[in-house]
Amino acid sequence: MSYMIFFGTMLIMLLIGVPIGIALAGSMVCLLLYEPVTTMTFITQAMYTGVGNFTLLALPFFMIAGSIMDTGGISKRLVAVANVIMGNMTGGLGMVTILACMFFGAISGSAPATVSAIGGIMIPQMIRAGYDKYYATGLCAVAGGLGVIVPPSYPLVVFGVTNNCSISDLFLAGWGPAILVGVFLMLVNYAYSKKHHYLGTGEKFSMKRFARELWDAKLAFFMPVIILGGIYSGAFTATEAAVVAVVYGIIVGKFVYRELSFRALWKMYKDNIPILGGMMFVFAPAAGLGAVFAMMGVTKAIQAGFLAVSSNFFVIMLLIFILLFFVGMFVQTTPAIVIFSPILLPIVAAFGMDPIQFGLVMTLSLAIAFVTPPVAANLFVATSMTGLGMIPIVKRALPFIATLFLAMVIVGFVPGVSMGLLDLLR
Repeated sequence: MSYMIFFGTMLIMLLIGVPIGIALAGSMVCLLLYEPVTTMTFITQAMYTGVGNFTLLALPFFMIAGSIMDTGGISKRLVAVANVIMGNMTGGLGMVTILACMFFGAISGSAPATVSAIGGIMIPQMIRAGYDKYYATGLCAVAGGLGVIVPPSYPLVVFGVTNNCSISDLFLAGWGPAILVGVFLMLVNYAYSKKHHYLGTGEKFSMKRFARELWDAKLAFFMPVIILGGIYSGAFTATEAAVVAVVYGIIVGKFVYRELSFRALWKMYKDNIPILGGMMFVFAPAAGLGAVFAMMGVTKAIQAGFLAVSSNFFVIMLLIFILLFFVGMFVQTTPAIVIFSPILLPIVAAFGMDPIQFGLVMTLSLAIAFVTPPVAANLFVATSMTGLGMIPIVKRALPFIATLFLAMVIVGFVPGVSMGLLDLLR
C-alpha cells in the first residue's frame, strides 16, 4: 500500500504539471504521513548531502562553457575544419554536421548546446544545398546527442556523482561509444544521401586549406586537450577542468577571436541560472528518495522482480533497454539518472556488468531521449531555430534514432566498446 501511495501521488503530480522536484518531495511527505519509514530529519540530511558534492559544481561550468564556445566563435571554426575533411563526400554537409557535433561535444558536454551551435550554422547550409529541410533538422537534432556522448559529458558527471564512480574513467570509456555512434550516423547519412542524390560541396580536399583552417581553429582544438588531458593525467578534477574550460573560453572568445562581449557573457550566466537551479532542485529530493528506497528495500524488490521474469542476462538487458527508452520519453536527463541508475545498477552488477559500462548505456539511452517526444530537448531547440513541426522532423530522424538504439544495444552487450580503452590503460 505504501508503494501505491508514493508512486500514485508522484504520478498524479506529474500529470497535472507539478515540477519533478516538488513531485518527488511531495510524494515522500505523503509516504511518511502514511508509514513513517524514517524521519524528516534523516531525509533532510540526505537531501543536503545529495547536493553538497564538490563534483556537482562541474555541471554549471560545463554548460556555461558550451554557451561560451558557441557565442565566442569557436563553433564555426570547428565546422570549417570538418568541412575541409568531409565536405566533398556524398552527403558531405551531413557528414560535416556529424563530425562538427563530435568536435563541439568534446568541448561543451551538452546536447542542446551542440544542436544550437552546430545546427545554427549547418541547417541553413544544408537547405540551401538542396537537402530536405526536415531531414537536415532531424539530422542535427540527433547528431547533437553526441554532445553528451563525447567526453566531457555532463550526464556522465551526474551518473558518476550519483553512483560513486570515477568521472575520469567514465570520460575515458566514453570515447568508444562516441566513435561508434558517429560512424553509424555517417553510414545512415551516406545511404540516405546516395538515394536522394545529395552530393558533396564540390571542393576537393586540399592539404593547404586544411592546414589553414586547422591553424585558425588551433585554440578551439586545444581546449579539449587541456580539459581531458588534465583530468586523465590527474592534474585537476572534473570540476576544476570545467572551471578551466570557462576561463579558457572567455579568454579565447573575448581577447583572441574578439567575438564575445561581456554583455553576452553576463546574459549567458543569467540564462543558465534557472536551468541549473532546476537541476539542483531535482538532485536534493532525488537523494532523499534514494535514502527512503534503501530503508524500504525498494531496490532489492525491483531486482527480485526483474530476476523473477528471467535469469537470462540478455532478457534482463532488453527489458532495461525498453524501460530506459520509455523513461527518457517522459523524464528529463538529470532526474532520470539520479532516480533510476541506483535502482538498475545493482541488477546489472549482479550479472557482472561494470558500473562504468552501464553508465555509458544510460548515457546512450538519454541521447535517444533528447529526440523522442514529448520530453525532447534537442527537438525543442531544433524546432525553435527552424519553425518546423516536431512530428515531420521525428519521421525523418527515425533511421538515426534506430541507429542510436542499435549502438546502445552493442555497448550493453559488448563490453570492449566502452571498457576496451579503459582496460588497456589500466
